[in-house]
Amino acid sequence: MVHVKDEGEFDAPIDRIWKFLQDNSVGAHNHKAVKSVKTIAEEGKSVTQEVELYNPDGTSTHLETWKLTFNPPHGFEMEVVAGPTKGTKYTHRYTSMGSRTRVEVEGEFQVQGMDDAAIRKMALSMLAMVFDEDRSSLAHYT
Repeated sequence: MVHVKDEGEFDAPIDRIWKFLQDNSVGAHNHKAVKSVKTIAEEGKSVTQEVELYNPDGTSTHLETWKLTFNPPHGFEMEVVAGPTKGTKYTHRYTSMGSRTRVEVEGEFQVQGMDDAAIRKMALSMLAMVFDEDRSSLAHYT
């Protein structure tokens, strides 16, 4: 497991962030690495999803099962319970800054068959890509 911490700021108030996070409509969340998402269980503040993700080659895919536990407006926990990154667990923490929102992500990342340096690089790259995609989506989200 590799400990990773990253942070950023969204140009959106926290209430819009939460509305966006809870929006399951098609096209609300545009993540290039995600081919499909299927909700397989919901219980209280937690949702378990089967996610089909593109591999780095961009053509083949793999399945993962994610469990997300929401704690509005403070953040959410993400745990991978099945797939190549099984055991990965990280937390998103949100801090309201008026019309902006600070996000801090911290957790333990694991990828089968990768060494620690490669896992750290992959995790930081993934977090940056998701942040940029969410920032772009939020700019157009009402």
